[in-house]
Amino acid sequence: MGHDKLRKFAENETFSCLLQPSAAELLADGYFALRDHPVKGRWGERFASPDAPLVLELGCGKGEYTVALAERVPDKNYVGVDIKGARLWKGAKYATEHALGNVGFLRTRIEFITAFFAPDEVSELWLTFSDPQVRSENSRLTSPLFLERYSKFLAPGGLIHLKTDSQFLYQYTLAVCRANALPVVESSEDLYAEADRFDPCLTEVQTFYEGMFREQGYPIKYLCFRLSAAPAGTGADGLPEQRFVSPADFDADYWRSVEGHRTLFGRDTAETRRQKLKGR
Repeated sequence: MGHDKLRKFAENETFSCLLQPSAAELLADGYFALRDHPVKGRWGERFASPDAPLVLELGCGKGEYTVALAERVPDKNYVGVDIKGARLWKGAKYATEHALGNVGFLRTRIEFITAFFAPDEVSELWLTFSDPQVRSENSRLTSPLFLERYSKFLAPGGLIHLKTDSQFLYQYTLAVCRANALPVVESSEDLYAEADRFDPCLTEVQTFYEGMFREQGYPIKYLCFRLSAAPAGTGADGLPEQRFVSPADFDADYWRSVEGHRTLFGRDTAETRRQKLKGR
């Protein structure tokens, strides 16, 4: 491990806005019986305005989007979630140095998210340039599996925002909404071409990957939808649980085939390499 990462990890320990729970404690009773973290239901205590609506960004990377939203919308509290401590360091350091009282960060795997947030504690979710996971539905952050997790803490009718360069993920998520009768609030296959009909924040605030894929000529897609308010059953933890279904009308093979070529840091992405090999 490089010295710079070690320095960042050490400095992370000093940031009060960054929560780094022990995975071993969460998993003490097994993967399917996660232990609740003490912060669950008490996130308001970590912010200057405890009663402000709570907004999550899942897979926040370096936290630049979380921070930018928090600066533009000071009457909401924001938590960026990611597993990479060296990435979170940048957002946590900025929030600390600028004394942002409405920003927090959580270092954990998104699969563990229900251990940290109580029913109705979160008002909105942002999914910004998530890996489309074109080979594994249950790994997609808009899959039925993840929607069930979100339904355990997202307030009834809570908003989920998706920004992506991936036509595959965008079309898949639309299909999930259709299959589960989830109301679509806004959608665009080319956000920047239709910027005048959206909140300026959507185009003025960009993630690192957003800028990278725009430079490669990929239209940025945006989708905002609501989770259903009524639960359909009870989970193993005794909490109300919404059951969601996979879309039967989604042609995964077709949408994989039209994804197009992408590079990250000058190299082909994993899926681009697969498509090239398939085409030989």
